[in-house]
Amino acid sequence: MKCSRITNPVPILAGLLTGLLFAVALALPAGAQAAPKSHAGRGFGPVYDAAHETTVIGTVQEVVTKHSPGSPAGMHLLVTGLEGVVDVHVGPFLTKETKEALHTGTPVQIVGAMTQLHGKKYLLAREVGVGGRTITIRSARGFLVYPHAERVVKTRATAKAEENGGTR
Repeated sequence: MKCSRITNPVPILAGLLTGLLFAVALALPAGAQAAPKSHAGRGFGPVYDAAHETTVIGTVQEVVTKHSPGSPAGMHLLVTGLEGVVDVHVGPFLTKETKEALHTGTPVQIVGAMTQLHGKKYLLAREVGVGGRTITIRSARGFLVYPHAERVVKTRATAKAEENGGTR
């Protein structure tokens, strides 16, 4: 049986690339233009525009945990303030402690950006101030933040002492 081996793959690769470029050239329409430059972030869910952040100070009128079609997924707060009733999206990643702190009648201070989705306005919360503490909901660019448990950082000496049964 004869064994065949390609000793010079350059002509084969050049032919494949030429064919690929030809196919792409035929697929593009004659008047094709580059896509317009995007200014705000595009992705899954509503767009957060950090340049137009606002602060809402008010009282929680209602806590909405059930998702309604067309609205951003996660928990919402209906907050009554100087602007009237604002639907505030706080997302799905709140800790149990935070959820318990947010109830009807609670005074809150919310920093976020307004967005419109399916003809309805929402305030996408970045920070929620409640009970003397500030909870981060989104990053400065508007990405939802998953709350982490507090981490204990140990020095090597502390870790070694614990490994040996503690300090003596």
